[in-house]
Amino acid sequence: MDPINRLTVDGVVPLIATVDVGTTSSRAILFNRLGQEVAKHQIEYSTSASKEKYAASGKRRPSLRVTPDGPIFSAEGIAIKETQYLEIEDLKQPDSTLRFPRPGWVECRPMNILENVEECLARTFSFVWSVNKQRVRDGLAPYRVRAMGVANMRETTIVWSHKTGLPVIDYGLVWNDTRNAEIVAEKKRMTPAHEQERLQAKIGLPLYSTYFSCSKLRWLLDNEPAVAKAYENGDLMFGTVDTWLIYNLTHNHAFISDVTNASRTGFMNLDTLDYDDELLEYWGIDRTKVHLPKITSSAQYFGDFKVPEVTKSWMEPGDWEVLEKLSKRKPSIPVQGCLGDQSASLVGQLAFKPGAAKCTYGTGCFLLFNTGSRKLISKHGALTTFGYWFPYLDGADKNSPHFALEGSVAVAGAVVQWLRDNLRLIPKAEDVGPLACRVPDSGGVVFVPAFSGLFAPYWDPEARATIMGMSQHTTASHIARAAVEGVCFQARAILTAMSSDALGEGAKDRDFLEEMENDDELEGKFALKTLAVDGGMSKSDEVMQIQADILGPCIKVRRSPTSECTALGAAIAAEMGFKDPKDRVMWKDLKDVKKWVFYNGIDKGDFIPPALQPNLKVFESQSADDERRHKRLLWDTAVERSLGWMSAITPAALAEPSKDHLKVPAESPAAQPDSSPFIPSKQKDVERELHRMELRKQRKALASEA
Repeated sequence: MDPINRLTVDGVVPLIATVDVGTTSSRAILFNRLGQEVAKHQIEYSTSASKEKYAASGKRRPSLRVTPDGPIFSAEGIAIKETQYLEIEDLKQPDSTLRFPRPGWVECRPMNILENVEECLARTFSFVWSVNKQRVRDGLAPYRVRAMGVANMRETTIVWSHKTGLPVIDYGLVWNDTRNAEIVAEKKRMTPAHEQERLQAKIGLPLYSTYFSCSKLRWLLDNEPAVAKAYENGDLMFGTVDTWLIYNLTHNHAFISDVTNASRTGFMNLDTLDYDDELLEYWGIDRTKVHLPKITSSAQYFGDFKVPEVTKSWMEPGDWEVLEKLSKRKPSIPVQGCLGDQSASLVGQLAFKPGAAKCTYGTGCFLLFNTGSRKLISKHGALTTFGYWFPYLDGADKNSPHFALEGSVAVAGAVVQWLRDNLRLIPKAEDVGPLACRVPDSGGVVFVPAFSGLFAPYWDPEARATIMGMSQHTTASHIARAAVEGVCFQARAILTAMSSDALGEGAKDRDFLEEMENDDELEGKFALKTLAVDGGMSKSDEVMQIQADILGPCIKVRRSPTSECTALGAAIAAEMGFKDPKDRVMWKDLKDVKKWVFYNGIDKGDFIPPALQPNLKVFESQSADDERRHKRLLWDTAVERSLGWMSAITPAALAEPSKDHLKVPAESPAAQPDSSPFIPSKQKDVERELHRMELRKQRKALASEA
C-alpha cells in the first residue's frame, strides 16, 4: 500500500482529538491511526508559588542560579521553554491555576482549567486548518477530526451551580490536597474494624485516605458556607475534572462520569457500577440535595462539541472564532471517550489483556495491572480500580468493564529533581541515566527515596529517605545509580504484590488464569510477563535497562512508541465510542489498534519495510540470579531500617527506645488504615521543627559568611 495513501479514508485523513488535563498542565493533541501526534498544544500551569520558584510537586527553578532567561522545569523535572506549541502560565498569567494557600492544601481554579483546554483546542485546530490549505494545494488528502476524548487527573473535586453552570466557589480540591485529614481520621475512629473491611470491599480503595473525593466533598460542605447553601437549596452539582469538562464542552451539557473516574470518588459500588446509598450515607451526603453525574462507560456518545458562551469574554477573539466555527461544523464532533489519566495510560500502552501491566514514571510512579472482568480485592496493599469499559466491542471478554489493580510509588522523577537541585549532581534531569551507568553497580549503596513516606506495598507514612552503605569509595555515580535503583525496586515490590494477588485470589477463578495464558506474544503465560512503560524516566535507555535488570528475565520492559500514552488512551476510547463498527474508520477494535500503533498497519506475518519497522524498544534483564538476589536483600534490609523513622525520633521514643517501628506494616491498608501515606503523619510537628532548626542553621551560617 502507498505509504501516503494508507492513512486516507474516504478522501480525508481521519484524526481523533484528545483533551488531557493533568495536575500541572493541560494539552490538546490530534492523533492519526498510527498513534502519531499530528498537532499538539500544551499549557504548563502557573502556581501561587511560581514567584518563589516552586511548582506543584517540587522546585521549579534553574539548577544553579536564578536568571531572567533561565529555564523553567516541568513537574517531571524536565527543562522547558516556551514555544509555538508550549505556553507557560508563569510567563503571562497572573491568576494562578494552582494554589497552595497552606501546607498540605492544593487548589485548582476550574475556570482556568476550562479556559486552558479551550485555548489548547483552538491553537491545535488552527494549526491543522492552516496545514490543510497547503495539503489541498499539494494534492494531498486533508485532515479531518472525527471525535474527541477526554483524559484527566482523577479525584480532584469541583462543585458548581445547577442554575448558572458556574463554580460555587472559585477553587476545586486537587487529588493530593490533605485538608480533609481530620475528617477521615475521625471516621476511622468511629467505625469498627469489621465495618471498615466490608465498606472497603465495595469501593476497592483505602477507606481512610485523603486522596479520594468523598471526604473532599464532605470538607467543602462543612467549611464553605456557599457550598452548604447550594446543597441545602438543591442547586449543588458535584463532579471530578472529567465531569466539569464534558459538562461545559457538550451542546447538551452532558452531566456524566465514566467508571474509571467515578470509582475514585468513594461513592461508587464496584459491583453495581452505580452510587451506593450506604456509602453516601456514611459520608453524610443526601443524594436528594446534590446533583451527582450519571456513571457511564468509557466509550459512548456524550454530546457534540460546543464552546461554552460563558468563556467568550475571557478568551482571545481569534481562539473564540476557531472554537465557534468548530461548534457549528457539520458533521458535528462527538465527545465520546472518557478515561481517568492512569486508566488512559493503560489503554494507551495497549495493555488490553488480563495480566498486562503498565508503569508511568512521572513525579511519582503509577502502576496498573489489568485483571480483566475479574474484580480482585488486594491482600497486599494495592487498590482495586477500573481499567476501562468499551461496551460496543464484540465478545463478553472485550465489552465488559475491565478491572485493574493499582499501586503507586511516591517518588520517581522527584528523586532525580532532588539529585539535580539539592545535591547538584547533574545539571539536567536527562543526565541521571548516563551518570548512573558510569559504574557497573551502586557499590553497595542503597537509596530508599522515602521523602514523604512509602506507598504500596509498605504503607508507612513515617518512613523517611535514607542512603545506606556509603564508604570512601562512594562517588556521585554510585549515589545516582542507587537513587534510580530505589525507584525501580519500589516498582518491583508493587508488581510482586500484584502478581501475588493475581496468582492467589485470581487463581480461584480458572477462567481468569486461562484468559491470562491465552495472551499473544506481547503478554505471556505468567501473572506478568511484560511491563509497558511511559513517562519521563522511561525515556532513558539506561534507567529502563536498570529496571529490567532488577525485574529479572521473566519480565520484559517495553517502552511505548508514543510519549503521550495517556492522551492516546482517550483517543482510543473515543474511537471505540462509535456503536456501529462501520463508523470506526481509525481502528475497528483493540486488535486493530495494536496492528496500526505497534506495527504501522502491517498484518502479522507480512513483510515490514525498513521504514515501517515497529518503533518499539524492549529491554531484557542482563543481570545474574545471584546478583539480583544480593541486591534485593540489600534493598529489603534498607527499607526495614527506614520504616517508622518519625516515630523513632519523637521525644518519647528517644527516652524509651523501642524496636516496634521496625515491624513491617500490615499487608493491606484496610487492615491498617492509619498507615495511609495520604494522611499526614502524627509526627508532622516534629518534622516541621527539625526543618526549622535546619533553616536556622543555614541562616546563621550565611550571616557569619557575610
